[in-house]
Amino acid sequence: MNKLTFIVSVTEIYHGAIILRIVLKIRKKGILILPKKLREKAGINEGDNVIVEVRENMLIIKPLKPKIVDIDVSLLEELLREEFRLEAQKHREIFRKNAISS
Repeated sequence: MNKLTFIVSVTEIYHGAIILRIVLKIRKKGILILPKKLREKAGINEGDNVIVEVRENMLIIKPLKPKIVDIDVSLLEELLREEFRLEAQKHREIFRKNAISS
């Protein structure tokens, strides 16, 4: 069985926030194992989706926490109908102008 090893650096304080740095090893096929302490600090739980960005030669991993909002379905349908009506009107005007200029 493979042993998981990682190096924990001294915790730093940056603008009042505690920063935890850990050196991890990339495993076969690019697998990266995030230790529990790191996941807890970042608010990442098993099964969560994360956003991974590459910025200036760095990987940034953030938990994906979509906002869930309550909407009135009838209001949404009304807004979509109005948008569709306005788009159809705009298309009719464009076709009419093209027909007149032809």
